[in-house]
Amino acid sequence: MSILKKKKVIIPLVVIAMGAFAGYSFAMPKQTIKQKIDGTLYVLPKQFTLNLAGGQYATLTVALQLAPTQSVGVINPNDPPPTGFGSLTDEAVIRAIITNDVTGNSPSLLITATGRNTLEAKILRDITSQTDTQVTKVYFTDLAVQ
Repeated sequence: MSILKKKKVIIPLVVIAMGAFAGYSFAMPKQTIKQKIDGTLYVLPKQFTLNLAGGQYATLTVALQLAPTQSVGVINPNDPPPTGFGSLTDEAVIRAIITNDVTGNSPSLLITATGRNTLEAKILRDITSQTDTQVTKVYFTDLAVQ
């Protein structure tokens, strides 16, 4: 077989293979990357210092994972919230819930991961039942017990 005949056979095969690959690539569904955090993380601006059982106290910072449909709100420069408060409408109630749920507990509850998870779940239930803010998870981001 001559070189010219080989080229006539090989070139169309290469073009067909390239077209098939391109068609396959475009037909494949695009991979969607699932976000690990679904929604917005909102860190309550002012940390908590709360009394625990036995005369000890805890200092903690709390973050809320807001549902994707939950707005963080906008701060009006003409009417800002009190110092240490953010833009959530129910923030004062949420802070009161956290204060009530943590105050008086045993320090060991906050020291263990299981205890913290239990307390975070209780705070989440109380926020869900007592406010209109759509929260999906509560996090203690910083914590010190003394």
